[in-house]
Amino acid sequence: MRAQDSVNIQKLIDKGVEIKAPQSVEIGDEVDPDRISGNGVRFYSGCKIFGADTLILSGAKLGYEAPITADNCQIGPDVELKGGFFNRAVFIGNNQAGLGSHVREATILEEQANIAHTVALKHTILFPFVTLGSLINFCDCLMAGGTSRRDHSEVGSSYIHFNYTPNQDKATASLIGDVPRGVMLNQRPIFLGGQGGMIGPRRLGYGITVAAGTILRKDELRSDRLIIGSSGKGGNLAFTPGMYSNSKTVVVNNIHYIANLMALKQWYDQVRRLFLSERFPEPLLDALQGKVRLALAERIKRLEAVCLKRTRNENEQSKSMKIETELTERWPDLKSVLLARQTYGGPAELRDPFLESVHRGIADLGKDYISVIQALDPADADRGTRWLQGIVDDIIRKIKTIIPSLL
Repeated sequence: MRAQDSVNIQKLIDKGVEIKAPQSVEIGDEVDPDRISGNGVRFYSGCKIFGADTLILSGAKLGYEAPITADNCQIGPDVELKGGFFNRAVFIGNNQAGLGSHVREATILEEQANIAHTVALKHTILFPFVTLGSLINFCDCLMAGGTSRRDHSEVGSSYIHFNYTPNQDKATASLIGDVPRGVMLNQRPIFLGGQGGMIGPRRLGYGITVAAGTILRKDELRSDRLIIGSSGKGGNLAFTPGMYSNSKTVVVNNIHYIANLMALKQWYDQVRRLFLSERFPEPLLDALQGKVRLALAERIKRLEAVCLKRTRNENEQSKSMKIETELTERWPDLKSVLLARQTYGGPAELRDPFLESVHRGIADLGKDYISVIQALDPADADRGTRWLQGIVDDIIRKIKTIIPSLL
């Protein structure tokens, strides 16, 4: 153990952090002990904690099942990270992650969202209650749905979100549920059966059940559907990597994903902020806002790569070719809209009355986020959904004026 490690560890022990085997724990010099609570926090053997932005709140337990590395993560109250690697991720509270977890940048687990063992996440956002089984790769997704730990959206074990294409791009983020309805915590859960997969970018509605073993290749925006996969046709065809055949679908779904991130940004900025408290302090809110900014930058960068990638024979004439040409030529205008509208707060005539209803809920129930949101009058929740949907629709309308054939 280095001398500085010993000093930092002793500071943490003195403030109440339980460290039974201090010789096995490594704390980076840059870690601020004042950002680690001494109330019920426990570091098991093999913990490595790095990063000046590290935040660990009361009741957090790290490394119970296996050694853990946590680098610049913000870990809310009563979170259990049982083993694995965690980098630039946020866990708002009451989350669990099993051993072998590999959770990387711009990942957010909201309250009571959980992952079992050997799960890989990056640029993943899980709304409250969402649960992932074991042996899962679920990068570049936003998933919502469900009303409680007994009624939650779930991904079965051995599931893959295919987020990298033969064309060597990652404009593949999938929207499983949505933000405007999902944040109200009143939607039917979504179930993705085990040993299945989804080829991004996809969009799914609420109440959808996908049978085990199914590979999703198409959007399903209707609610309450059962999707049963069938074995695909075999074949051996001529193929040229880089030849886009579905540019329109890729771009449209990416725009919807980005627009939903913008709605989530406003939700964090204007609604989550009302719940600041000892269990949800300002640094945790700052982390949420920062992760959404990272996610937006990533999605715009990935979309830009697709729009500027001329892949077809220049002499080819087709409807698809026309769209690709328009995307390349008009990308600067599209990008300008996507950057400029990130500060749009939505229609005030819907937003302001909704925020007033949240204030009333806090006055009655305190700053328990889930309790207040779920206790909203249905008319108020609907108003909040229409406010956020207005942000999404605003983006869609503006982009449609640039390329009318796209949306």
